[in-house]
Amino acid sequence: MALRDIHGAEIDTLLARYAQRRSAVLPLLYIAQDTYGHLTDDAVREVAEIIGMPATDVFEVVGFYSLYYTKPMGKWVLQVCDDVPCCFCGAEELITALEQALGLRAHGETTRDGMFTLERVKCVAACNKAPVLQANLDYIYNLTADKADELLNELRRRADSGEQLSVSGRAATV
Repeated sequence: MALRDIHGAEIDTLLARYAQRRSAVLPLLYIAQDTYGHLTDDAVREVAEIIGMPATDVFEVVGFYSLYYTKPMGKWVLQVCDDVPCCFCGAEELITALEQALGLRAHGETTRDGMFTLERVKCVAACNKAPVLQANLDYIYNLTADKADELLNELRRRADSGEQLSVSGRAATV
C-alpha cells in the first residue's frame, strides 16, 4: 500500500505548509520510515515522486542524516556518542558493556529479538553531560557502564508496555 493511501490527509496537510513541495522532504521521509520500518529504495523513490524531486537528491538526503535508516532497525536504536569528551568520560566502557549485555559484536548490529540496534555516533551536542546515549529520540545523560543493564531493562519495559515507539524524528516534540 502506498504512502498516499495510508497517510493521504497528513501528507496533504504537510505539503500545504511549504511554498515549495521539496521542502517537505524530511518530514515525508519520516512518514515513510515509520510506515515501512526503514527507508527502502522504493520508499525513497515514492517520497521523491510525491514532492517532484529527483530520486537521487532524496537518496542524498537519506545518506546525510543519521536518523534515516536504510536497513531494518531495532525497536530501540541506541546511539552512543564516541567523540572525544564522551570517550574521556567513559563512552568506550559504556559501549563495551552494552555490546556484552546485548550479545552484539559490531557497530550497527541488531539483537536477535529485534529490540535493540547499537550504533556509535559523533557528537550529540551534550558534551557537558558525557557520556551520552540517544535511545530513539530520548537522550540519556551521564550514562556509565555500570548503569547499562538498568537502562536496557527500562527500555525493554517501555517497549513491552505498549508505548508507541518511533526511531523517527517524526515523533520529535522540540
